[in-house]
Amino acid sequence: MAIYTLPELPYDYSALAPVISAEIVELHHDKHHAAYVKGANDTLEQLAEARAKDQWGAVNGLEKSLAFHLSGHILHSIYWQNMTGDGGGEPLEKDGTGELADAIAESFGSFARFRAQLSKAAATTQGSGWGVLAYEPLSRRLIVEQVYDHQGNVGQGSVPLLVFDAWEHAFYLQYRNQKVDFVEAMWRVVNWQDVARRYRTARDGAANLLLV
Repeated sequence: MAIYTLPELPYDYSALAPVISAEIVELHHDKHHAAYVKGANDTLEQLAEARAKDQWGAVNGLEKSLAFHLSGHILHSIYWQNMTGDGGGEPLEKDGTGELADAIAESFGSFARFRAQLSKAAATTQGSGWGVLAYEPLSRRLIVEQVYDHQGNVGQGSVPLLVFDAWEHAFYLQYRNQKVDFVEAMWRVVNWQDVARRYRTARDGAANLLLV
């Protein structure tokens, strides 16, 4: 029985156009994201077989496979919720996202400086990866991370709040090799309500998970 399942999109394929075309959303969700879900489930089955047979020759590859596919599934699940067709702008007190706005200003100096850092992190990720705004529970502040592939180069306790997918499958059909243009366009569909909710949840719950 499958442990992980592909989440439904919270909008129609065309809801993010013209920033992201319906064709890309459909392929990205139904093919690429689905492949990570299948990969995670298949790897769990192979690990169960290894335990049953007490055969561990492939354990290194299986652990890497699980981390890759599971992280891909988690990041994509956040990605779809992070976007909305009527999003964009920046978090504001009048929109009920003032706490997030204050945290961004405290951690980065201003929204403009935060936006510049996340944009550069996403656009300059070498090869395949992500730019991520995350909550770091030890310092109780926000940080920007570059995630190589789906799981590398991250703080172990950090909680992703806003993710920009910088893999070519996220934009190539529409933006060709202009990753910078895609990242810039992404700001027009950010769902700040979702990001603010994730921030509150991480701030109120994650701080007690480490070093207790």
